[in-house]
Amino acid sequence: MTIQAVLFDLDGVLVDACGWHYESLNMALMAVASIEISLSEHMSTFNGLPTTEKLRILKDQGRLQDIQFDKIWQLKQKNTVSVISDLAKVDKNKIYLHTMLNEMGIKVACVTNSIRETAELMLTNTGQIDLMEFLITNEDVKNNKPHSEPYIRAMIRLGINPENILIVEDSDKGMASAMGTGAHVLRVKDAEDVTWKKIIDIISRIQ
Repeated sequence: MTIQAVLFDLDGVLVDACGWHYESLNMALMAVASIEISLSEHMSTFNGLPTTEKLRILKDQGRLQDIQFDKIWQLKQKNTVSVISDLAKVDKNKIYLHTMLNEMGIKVACVTNSIRETAELMLTNTGQIDLMEFLITNEDVKNNKPHSEPYIRAMIRLGINPENILIVEDSDKGMASAMGTGAHVLRVKDAEDVTWKKIIDIISRIQ
């Protein structure tokens, strides 16, 4: 059995952006609705979900109204772009990881619940985007993670069977999405945990 492609989640896997999304959303929520979500609530309930889904949950909890959604969403995206522009730096370790995989003939792609604008900005500013085959975002699918559609779409686009693919994820919702595909799955703690040694070790065990 040979690994022919590695599919990476974005936030918490290729970039440490979970905190960026948390701060950006809270800034927007406070500005529009005078509410915040706690860090523990973010990690247990909201982490890994698209912004629209986070807002729907807050509405179901009685903390937001439909009329507030668009303004919060727009402000959250504006905040996120600003934070990424300020904080995202070239990541030599990730560049090395992707380069080594490419040299082995293993294709690399990113599958995220983020919108395309912010995902592309994160990957561009960290120096990773040119080393990837493509990027699947929440704008490319009908069902986001934890549904398996994002990863299945990536597999179809690659033309590679699940048994020949390794997926790297960090969140519960991302793991549910990955596990539903039948691919090999590696769970990591955070972006610092995603190293060439860790990836090549699991690929070697699978081979």
